Amino acid sequence: MNCEIKGGNFPVAICSMKSGEAIMCETGAMAWMNGGVKMETNTGGGLGKMLGRALSGESLFMNRYSASSDGILALGACSPGEIRKVDVSGNSIVVQKGSFLAMDEGMKLDIYFQKKLGSGLFGGEGFIMNKISGTGSVLLEIDGGAVEYDLAPGEKMTIDTGYLVMCDDTVSIDVVMVEGLGNVLFGGEGLFNTVVTGPGHIILQTQPLSQFAGRIAEIIKQIKN
Repeated sequence: MNCEIKGGNFPVAICSMKSGEAIMCETGAMAWMNGGVKMETNTGGGLGKMLGRALSGESLFMNRYSASSDGILALGACSPGEIRKVDVSGNSIVVQKGSFLAMDEGMKLDIYFQKKLGSGLFGGEGFIMNKISGTGSVLLEIDGGAVEYDLAPGEKMTIDTGYLVMCDDTVSIDVVMVEGLGNVLFGGEGLFNTVVTGPGHIILQTQPLSQFAGRIAEIIKQIKN
């Protein structure tokens, strides 16, 4: 996938497609296209795949864009932030719901169940996430900006819920309760944090859309009062 990211805080990925290439993406992601690029909507692998995407917060259907001759395909983000291209080389990555934008055809998008029930029930990333495997490139939507880390074996990172966008499938995800009654009542961080343990690569986002929307709602409420 040969893409150029433009647009600053309102990003779009402009992908140059050669004849015979194809890209699978979320429905509604296309901003513009030209040349020999054509769209076909499908279930992305059958009824089971479609239902799995619904459980993980993605759209029921997927769009396949194929090029019969050279052209461009521009894919836009649905909210302010970044679009980040991730290259996957035969391994798998785990992605939070709502962050998947597009991938090279031939890659697999499956649902990923959190191994620990507490991680799914109380972690802001959810019990069901997306698992992407194969060889190729993936485009991810990121709220705010992206910050990346490579965790060594056994190295831990404590993350407020909703900030984890992606991790290698070698990274374990758990949820811990915030310690101390005062911290819980007055710390403003909620009851639980997400803890990831290496080895593996992780991508965090600086401003989850849900938190941003919550702050806007609070401001509107204050204004009305």
